[in-house]
Amino acid sequence: MEYGKLEREIRIDASPDVVFDVVSRPEHIRMWWPDEASFEPEPGTTGELVFGGHAVEQITVVEVDPPRRFAIRWIAGEGQVPDEDNSLLLTFDLEPAGDGTVLRLTESGWREKGWEAAVLEEAFHDHERGWDLFLSRLRDYAPKAVAR
Repeated sequence: MEYGKLEREIRIDASPDVVFDVVSRPEHIRMWWPDEASFEPEPGTTGELVFGGHAVEQITVVEVDPPRRFAIRWIAGEGQVPDEDNSLLLTFDLEPAGDGTVLRLTESGWREKGWEAAVLEEAFHDHERGWDLFLSRLRDYAPKAVAR
């Protein structure tokens, strides 16, 4: 396996407008992904995601195209600003599907991190397991959410 790009696709029983809010607004994101999320969903803004009360991920919002795409760059550790050279690119692409939405998640930039093969493989598999869990939570949460 090359570990260049992590991809997942799920169908969600909610409109693209609702799903877009659920993947792009901190008040919704913290309901299915991190414990805390603080950022403005505007391109170029920075913020953070906090997992388990202590693991801090710095983010930079890259693209906001409602209700089709939301993308961020993220990196572990406080005090760093995620950019093309030091972070992973996380993209949520949304497509209408009947009365619901197909969400395609892509997490790229793995090889560019410059990690040793064993570290890369472990981190990639850790994210695979994480996304399987978090996307399941997203699928359950989104139909109950209300778009802004």
